[in-house]
Amino acid sequence: MLHARTSPAAKRAALREMLAVSPEPLRLPGAFSPLTGKLIEESGYDGVYVSGAVLSADLGLPDIGLTTLTEVAGRAGQIARMTDLPTIVDADTGFGEPMNVARTVQVLEDNGLAGCHIEDQVNPKRCGHLEGKETVDVATAVKRIRAAVDGRRDGNFLVIGRTDIRAGEGLQATVERSKALVGAGADMVFPEALTSLREFETVAAALDVPVMANMTEFGRTPLYTVRELADAGVRLIIYPVTLLRLAMAAAERALAVLARQGTQLELVPLMQTRARLYELVDYAAYNAFDEQIFTYQPQELERQPED
Repeated sequence: MLHARTSPAAKRAALREMLAVSPEPLRLPGAFSPLTGKLIEESGYDGVYVSGAVLSADLGLPDIGLTTLTEVAGRAGQIARMTDLPTIVDADTGFGEPMNVARTVQVLEDNGLAGCHIEDQVNPKRCGHLEGKETVDVATAVKRIRAAVDGRRDGNFLVIGRTDIRAGEGLQATVERSKALVGAGADMVFPEALTSLREFETVAAALDVPVMANMTEFGRTPLYTVRELADAGVRLIIYPVTLLRLAMAAAERALAVLARQGTQLELVPLMQTRARLYELVDYAAYNAFDEQIFTYQPQELERQPED
């Protein structure tokens, strides 16, 4: 009720443990709301991901670095508090210079996140699977990761170095940039927009830290299975925009039906029921709390007979 039972520190420790011992890659679908974070947990996944592209879209903005640390940390924290799973967030380029990156990590820690990725794009950034991306020089990229590592107070907070250099400079540059990020202290590397399993294999073989894969739809990377990515050496997989895309498509169809028919009757069988919604938000626990504490009336003590 209200918040997850597991503390942020325990979630971070659990994520580290899963990365160390899990025989399969960890799977983190993207949540676009606190309630979808809860749904991800109940569906048996390993963690929750908060996408910068999804957060931007939910605000009606393109994914070009327009969101602020306050917006990202606030929404990510709302999602993280609803689940006992560890939550990782897209922190773009860290929201400023190295000191800002350090502050970003501390704010995310305070908001209950288990980790974040910091990328090497030039500001204003672009979606990782679109044209026109530019990356900073290696020295700047390294400073961002060093600042993130130095800024964290919980050593289990996962600092993920993301590189977008593949699109502009190729696979070998990706390997070299990834090694530099690891040298700066990155706990994991996120090579964005790789184009084949062989490329994942090459990056994973070159590093001694876990590699993360982005299975976003309509992007440069084919939609591989968990087994294929595991065999290529990937240790963590995100599905960042899947739920938002499905939800928005369903909403568009529903609005069209409502406009055409003047009633939502046809849509009711497609809806989540009220009972299921109440189950997800743990309505029964709130009722129990109310009965036991807020509306509870102690019985009057029986009057003892006078001597």
